[in-house]
Amino acid sequence: MTTTWSDVQAKARVPGSAILTQWRAEREAARGVASVQNSSNGRTEWIASSDPQVIELLGASRAAAGVAVTPETAKRVSAVYACVTRIAGGISQLPLHHYERVDGGRQRVIDSPYWWLFNESPHAGWTSASMWEIITQSFLLRESGFAFMRRNKLGQIKEVVPLPWEGVTPEKQKSDDSYRLKYYVNDGLRSYGVDQDDMLHIPGFGFDGLRAMSVIQYAARNATGNAIAMDEYSGRFFSGGSHHSIVLEAPAKMSPSQIDSLQQAYANKYSGLENAHRLPLVLTEGLKAKEVSISAQDAQLLEARKFQVVDIARAFGVPPHLIGETSAATSWGSGLEEMSRAFMLYTVQPHLRRIEQELNRKIFRTAKFYLEFDRDAMLDGNNKAQSEAFRVALGGPGSGPGWMTVDEVRRKKNLPPMGGASAELFRPESKAAPAPQPPKPDDEEGTPA
Repeated sequence: MTTTWSDVQAKARVPGSAILTQWRAEREAARGVASVQNSSNGRTEWIASSDPQVIELLGASRAAAGVAVTPETAKRVSAVYACVTRIAGGISQLPLHHYERVDGGRQRVIDSPYWWLFNESPHAGWTSASMWEIITQSFLLRESGFAFMRRNKLGQIKEVVPLPWEGVTPEKQKSDDSYRLKYYVNDGLRSYGVDQDDMLHIPGFGFDGLRAMSVIQYAARNATGNAIAMDEYSGRFFSGGSHHSIVLEAPAKMSPSQIDSLQQAYANKYSGLENAHRLPLVLTEGLKAKEVSISAQDAQLLEARKFQVVDIARAFGVPPHLIGETSAATSWGSGLEEMSRAFMLYTVQPHLRRIEQELNRKIFRTAKFYLEFDRDAMLDGNNKAQSEAFRVALGGPGSGPGWMTVDEVRRKKNLPPMGGASAELFRPESKAAPAPQPPKPDDEEGTPA
């Protein structure tokens, strides 16, 4: 049986299909149509709307360039895609350790039940890296990332299930003296409710207790829209093969049928990528061709696209050189190294803190135990910086006492311990200077009278 376009449209209107519902929402939002829920029957209905706030609730908005900017269309812009993958990669590459606070410091929990969940596989169908990437993508392009912590009868977490943003609806519910969040979930297989204690809700910047702010809807909407428009223009420009805006000037008056025939003949012979630069333009009967549109170089299209790359990178907090835009870089080596370090410090670090705080308050609810990303893993790709950090940590001449042992350094490099002196901290012995001797008294017998 063949599925018709009408069948697809009808299925998209039926509640329960998160994928089709989201597809229809983005498609209709681009045309100024929004969905509302009928309070009488609880069904989702589609209404025409020009209210930008209503459209933005669906994750779509129209940029000044006149194109619809949605998370899906934004990901097709290479600069947006690169920024999201850089941030997501910076988060997913860091191991997450379990610590216990003890007197005077902390100690690592070696046999932690959370190591496998958050560093290897949170669910039978996911790797941990993929989970952190999809959560990061959600709070960057949408506004929040969600993951359901499924517990056993003892309340222990047995798996963590990443959820699509469009399948989760948070709502505030009044409690005795405040409020709690309740999440209504449709993961494409079933619908269910989740209490806030069982939901990892990791928002982006600007969380107001329910929702946060999407980067592409606030900071990068127009920049992304301009990039989409310029991509489409560039594609049409080069796919046409010849200049689009050409005026054919005839010396005498032509009938409408002659004009149509001339236009069609010109388009068939010279338009299209396959006809580009294949045959020279030959005009007879006194016809003249004049170009009224300017070329891509004359319009400074390439320069404008470079500016949009920088503008999008600025909105995401990613140094442009990390996504391939190095034309504005005036220094190499230490300058770009510092920019990369600043990216991890000022861009990735705030996201790490939000993730850690959400994990700790939902899993432990105590200050004794906590999960923390290993920031030192950021130096793994920089051997010079890592070697310098280890040298200072081990201590020695010029560095003073050490605060790491050789075995601790070897453990970080996945090497076996050596024991003995390698397990001891470097503590240089302070040699006290000899006490000054009192002056020897004069010999009275040898003193002249």
